[in-house]
Amino acid sequence: MIGIIDYGMGNLHSVSKAMERLGLSYFISPYVEELKEADGLILPGVGSFKDAMNILEADGLAPFIREWSQADRPLLGICLGMQLLFEESEENGTTQGLNLLPGRVRRFRGVTEAGEAYKVPHMGWNLLTFWQPEHTLLQNTAPGHVYFVHSFVVEVKSRDILIATCTYDVEVPAVVGQNATMGTQFHPEKSSQLGMAMLENFGNFVAQEVKARG
Repeated sequence: MIGIIDYGMGNLHSVSKAMERLGLSYFISPYVEELKEADGLILPGVGSFKDAMNILEADGLAPFIREWSQADRPLLGICLGMQLLFEESEENGTTQGLNLLPGRVRRFRGVTEAGEAYKVPHMGWNLLTFWQPEHTLLQNTAPGHVYFVHSFVVEVKSRDILIATCTYDVEVPAVVGQNATMGTQFHPEKSSQLGMAMLENFGNFVAQEVKARG
């Protein structure tokens, strides 16, 4: 059973509909005591990094998510949810994140090194490059286009956590992961067959972890 964390800033409808299409068992909850019963967690997110962290800390979800990840239990962050996994963000002043992955979130500059302006947010379909095609989320998939909507981008401190990237002026970490903690900058639930395959792979990973624990 996968628990989808409801902290008031996630696209719960589209994620839950995707889970239903895949036949994955899930529930949605804002409560730590209920989420503790899950076998895997999804942290969705749309909006401000600072607002999201304030809510997660105030509701006791932030320490719970940290403990979950440190126990090496399956965790998937989506869009803002992926960014929250990192150390900090410069959005609306520096805000500390969940500090589960090494890196910092910054705004797209909107101007290339050559001085040419480009649109922010990064919105629409972009092509992935796979760096770790054997990774759990990429099993039985091939590089393709996925759907992005974001104005901030992660600067990772270690390329070891880069699973897949795309290019939008800079290299954009699109899929990241370390042990059982992973994330997608794009919306897999809106990314056609490739995105749905990644969600299904996460569901399969959760099921494997349940079986391994007996």
